[in-house]
Amino acid sequence: MEKVLATKLKMTQIWKGDAVASVSPLKLAESAKIEEFKEGDLVKVSGVTKGHGFQGVVKRYSFAGGPKTHGQKNRYRAPGSIGNTSPQRVVPGRKMAGRMGGKKKTIRNLTVIAINKDQGTILVKGSVPGNAGGKLTIIK
Repeated sequence: MEKVLATKLKMTQIWKGDAVASVSPLKLAESAKIEEFKEGDLVKVSGVTKGHGFQGVVKRYSFAGGPKTHGQKNRYRAPGSIGNTSPQRVVPGRKMAGRMGGKKKTIRNLTVIAINKDQGTILVKGSVPGNAGGKLTIIK
């Protein structure tokens, strides 16, 4: 199956049986392509993640940060040591502060929960990358 373009709508919840399922409604760019999907299909959804701008290491990589006492003053959210004394340089790949998000991400094995042919939308179980209104690519 070829790629199908879609737009992400606001994430919501539906009742499926006796449980609540978190779903992401996706509005297809071409309503005619909705015939290719049926409930229970596994799909891959690709899109650009939400951009978070320039972030520190605590938010970007879940670093613990430093102690709030024992002589610390303004180093609570600092990364700590960034290298040894022997190479006398910062080793490439070191986790440091920087731009976060805004990258292409693919989520695989998402289940199609429901199909609404009137509105041209499909409901996919779980979350998909990007903001509401963002462009997505669906591959069956």
